[in-house]
Amino acid sequence: MAKFASRKARQHAALSEDFERELTREVLRTELLRVRALIATGCVMTLFLTAVYLVDPAVVNRVWRGTEGLAEVYGLLVGFILFEVWVHTQIRKNLRLDRDVPVARRYIGTLIETSLPTVILILQIRTMGATQALGFAVPLMYFIFVILSTLRLDFWLSTFTGFVAAAELFAVALVYDPSSSIGEPQLYFHAVRSTIILICGVLAGAVGAQLRRQFAASIAAATARDRVTNLFGQHVSPQVVERLMTAGPRTSGDVRRVAVMFVDFRGFTTGAQSRTPQEVVDRLDGAFAVLVDILDREGGIVNKFLGDGFLALFGAPLEASDAAHRAVAAGREMLRAMDRINAESSWPLRIGIGIHFGEVVAGNIGSPRRKEYTVIGDTVNFASRLEALNKEFGSQLLISASVREALGEDGNDAVALGEVEVRGYDEKVPVFQLG
Repeated sequence: MAKFASRKARQHAALSEDFERELTREVLRTELLRVRALIATGCVMTLFLTAVYLVDPAVVNRVWRGTEGLAEVYGLLVGFILFEVWVHTQIRKNLRLDRDVPVARRYIGTLIETSLPTVILILQIRTMGATQALGFAVPLMYFIFVILSTLRLDFWLSTFTGFVAAAELFAVALVYDPSSSIGEPQLYFHAVRSTIILICGVLAGAVGAQLRRQFAASIAAATARDRVTNLFGQHVSPQVVERLMTAGPRTSGDVRRVAVMFVDFRGFTTGAQSRTPQEVVDRLDGAFAVLVDILDREGGIVNKFLGDGFLALFGAPLEASDAAHRAVAAGREMLRAMDRINAESSWPLRIGIGIHFGEVVAGNIGSPRRKEYTVIGDTVNFASRLEALNKEFGSQLLISASVREALGEDGNDAVALGEVEVRGYDEKVPVFQLG
């Protein structure tokens, strides 16, 4: 029991590690988007200042008192862009290595980024004066960093961004604006504005946290989809898995009408005796890959691999009104595909297919520790017997009367073989052959 518990703990730990790894990758991807947005913002601001200087140099003289102040801003923007390019490179490196960015580096980077408007504001105060600079456009730059901090998907990082922006703006106002002394109305103006910036940081953090939870839910849904894939076999088509995740699989016994297909390779054991085990596996895997791909396209699933054959279902676990049509279409295509494969192989394989349509009990069957989705009923047994009759008739695709009836005009090429004795059945049953 202790070993079993420890094994379950290891499996849970492995699942948690996979979950955390995927969540970290999603966070890093959104971080890359944030950094790209900052790089684009820096480039736009540089181009904007250049355009203003070229179109109306007088504005630059009024704001910056000449080109020297503008050159300092250019230097800050270029340095900021280069810093963000370096950050972008580091995040991409961590993403390739499946490694998260250290927390300390995140906070240091946030402090450096959010301080850019502060430095530009101080430079502008020296040329314009405190009152004009503090009421101009530069303080609005803080909102760019606060808004983009949402993409960090971290409540505390966004809150820290808002705090740094609010604290630095208020500190600059206290130091450089003489009208911001204690008791002056201007002090309350700066305090209220800084408080609003801090609140915006908190709100951005809340939005980022919600986005993080949604990412986590999406990853959890993907994990659930993987569990469905494992439950219904490794060869369930993506379309079937998607429909199962939408409709939800029924795990209890469920009576439904399905088309059951048995496929078997004729003479495979004899051919395998003169070949190495690896040659046998390679030949079998190559043929299975083609046949299962045909099943996927027709909406069927492989329920069980049976040595050199398999049991396939149409209409379970998901209902299909045209299950018989799909099964026959898949069977016909399998025969054509095997002809193509055999033409290119030194080991030709001949398959036998039996298809029956009827009621089964479908559901998860097994022990409390391990269950398997399967179908049980006479329909399954008869389909198996039908496939075995291919040896007697030298045929490759046999269908039952119920399949022939379901096909309607699509089965006009079916050849009636009459009523045939089937092992395990007291009465003879009609059998049809398809080419």
